[in-house]
Amino acid sequence: LVCCAEGTQPWVQDVRTPLPSAAGRPERIDDEAARHGTGHLCLMFEPRAGRREVLVTERRTAVEEAEALQPLVDVSYPRAETIVLMQDHLNTHQLAARYEAFPPEEARRLIATLEGHDTPQPGRWLTMAEIEWGVLRGQCLDRRIPDFSTLTSEVIAWQSARHAAQVKVDWQFTTVDARVKLKRLYPILKPVKNKWTNH
Repeated sequence: LVCCAEGTQPWVQDVRTPLPSAAGRPERIDDEAARHGTGHLCLMFEPRAGRREVLVTERRTAVEEAEALQPLVDVSYPRAETIVLMQDHLNTHQLAARYEAFPPEEARRLIATLEGHDTPQPGRWLTMAEIEWGVLRGQCLDRRIPDFSTLTSEVIAWQSARHAAQVKVDWQFTTVDARVKLKRLYPILKPVKNKWTNH
C-alpha cells in the first residue's frame, strides 16, 4: 500500500540580505521577497514500512506523474505483484497518462502492477500521505526556498532524516469511528419485509 499526496512550493528569494544575529538580537529578515517560480512535489508514502519518496519537479504534468511511478515499480518494489496506490482525484492520475509518458508495452506493464484507488473528495484527509505531507510542510517547507536545487536538496535531507528515525504512522481511525464521523457517506439500511413470511 502506497499513499500519494502532492503539492507546490513557491521559490521565494530575499530582496535584501538578512541581518545576522548578534548578542541580544535575533536574525532580522525583511518582509519583502521576490517570488520567481514554483516547484512541484509528489510524495509517495508506504505507511506500514515507514518508507517515503518525494519527487521534486519543475512542473506538474501527467507525464512527470507517470514517470514518478516507474521507479516505484522497478526500484522500490520490483518483486511486488500489485502495488495499491491511494491517490487524489486529479487528471494527472488517469491511466491514459501512462500512455503519454511511455510506449504502449511499458504503459501496460505499469498499469498491470499498479492498482489505483481515489480518496473521496470530502475525505482527502483519510490518506496517510496527507499526514506525512503536513510533517514535510512543517519541518522542511515552512520558510523561504529560493530555487529548484535548494528545494531538491532540502527535501532529500528531510527524507533521509525521516528514514533514519524509522518514522511510521500509527493509524487509529477505525471502521466504527468512520461510521460515526462519516455517517452521511454510509447508506442507511432498513429491514425489508419478506412477502413469503406471515407478518
